[in-house]
Amino acid sequence: MNLAAATNENLAHTSNVLIYSSMAVYTLAFFAHIAEWIFGSRSKVGRTAAALKRDSATGSTAKAQVAQQGGTAVLDRPKVVTRSAAGTRDVPDGPGAAGGTFKGDLWGRIAISLTVLAFAVEAGGVVARALSVQRAPWGNMYEFSITFSTVAVGAYLLLLALRKNVRWIGLLLVTTVLLDLGIATTTLYTDSDQLVPALHSYWLWIHVSTAIICGAVFYLGAVGTLLYLFRDNYESKIASGGTPGRFATSVMERLPAAKSLDTFSYRINAAVFPLWTFTIIAGAIWAGDAWGRYWGWDPKEVWSFITWVAYAAYLHARATAGWKGRKAAYLALIAFGCWLFNYYGVNIFVTGKHSYAGV
Repeated sequence: MNLAAATNENLAHTSNVLIYSSMAVYTLAFFAHIAEWIFGSRSKVGRTAAALKRDSATGSTAKAQVAQQGGTAVLDRPKVVTRSAAGTRDVPDGPGAAGGTFKGDLWGRIAISLTVLAFAVEAGGVVARALSVQRAPWGNMYEFSITFSTVAVGAYLLLLALRKNVRWIGLLLVTTVLLDLGIATTTLYTDSDQLVPALHSYWLWIHVSTAIICGAVFYLGAVGTLLYLFRDNYESKIASGGTPGRFATSVMERLPAAKSLDTFSYRINAAVFPLWTFTIIAGAIWAGDAWGRYWGWDPKEVWSFITWVAYAAYLHARATAGWKGRKAAYLALIAFGCWLFNYYGVNIFVTGKHSYAGV
């Protein structure tokens, strides 16, 4: 047997233990995030309603002044405002999940600390998996999944380290990471082993690693987009004189304003889109080396391109004034849905040249 190709069973077992341990710590982080939302003040609400009333009063005062003076208001640049346009309401960001209270913030800090610990333990599991077979730890769906969730949490923690206001992502992130790891360790689990010869290439490190990074960042953008839709609907209901429910008010008032969420999602998706373009190009180059052609309409190739087109359409629409806001947000979610299908659907339900190791 080739010793270089042998599997180190001790390291493989260590990797499994670390992954399960990270799930336990993520679970503690999940409950800490729940406590952060529960213990956060519910009294500091009405910021959105107050801001919208202030905007309405300002507009009414201006109209009254024009009427009293008997003059005609002349706008330097006529502006068309639509409900779907993000940022048309001057609404402040919410205080966050902690609600601005000491008790809520304390639980939030505990949740972040547990998330950092879980990230470190999971990353150790990924590294141990790689060392057990002396190759990149993303040769099958199980390995891709554990690496993907690790990178997603790492990207979130990096934004926090850069002092970005993203703690509102924490609860959803930890929840989906637990689901991802749960599926990985049950349905998608594959024993640590060597890969088929076609995957023994330095392009495995380049092409698949960039795909994982893109997916992790696209995920953060999708979370922001989804919450934007809820928050925008909440602001629109207040602006039209409606009264949201108590639970919706408690949650929505703590999130950033719809404008902030929309801007966050756009910048995240725009920043990683060039890397996704490189991912497809790198895959084509690898295909040329492995199969003798750069493009063969393999299902994975097709859906990677569909995802690229969807995100390109979103970015183009988002940069066009008439497609800002909810319409562009729907496109962003469709684009991420394409990425998810490329991640799960193509690998599990569709057979192609990328079907090397089952799941």
